[in-house]
Amino acid sequence: MASPDRGRPGEQMSQQTLLRVVAKMTIPFILVFGVYVILHGEIGPGGGFQGGVILAAAFILYGLVFGADELRRRIPPPIIDACMALGALFYASVGLASLLRGGTFLDYGMLKPHHAGDGEALGMSLVEYGVGLTVCSVMVTIYLMISERRSTIRPGEEGL
Repeated sequence: MASPDRGRPGEQMSQQTLLRVVAKMTIPFILVFGVYVILHGEIGPGGGFQGGVILAAAFILYGLVFGADELRRRIPPPIIDACMALGALFYASVGLASLLRGGTFLDYGMLKPHHAGDGEALGMSLVEYGVGLTVCSVMVTIYLMISERRSTIRPGEEGL
């Protein structure tokens, strides 16, 4: 017979052994798939945004199963903030490089003017990496901020 405590909102995730094991087994596959989607975004379905969300889903799953504090311990917020800035820097530097070479912002062909096709591939790849890194970092930050806000609300209080 099932325990009367099963299913209550206050039940500790640490008691959910099966869920924790399944999460530990699936998170690496989710991460690999997210990286695949980012890497192949310029030549197929997907891209930086979709891959970034998939990567973030793996980190958020970790935070949901093991706790947001454990996620913060594994990936400190300053690292997440640095990844956000680095992704935006990738994007902006590709645009700036094409401007400095005499083209328009994000004119990938200007990155390698004698081999425009190679410049297109390089530019699109760098932009996809930057977008993926930024989107993943922003999604994880949003999750951590929501979980932080939720932990400060006392039982019986309502928050917006």
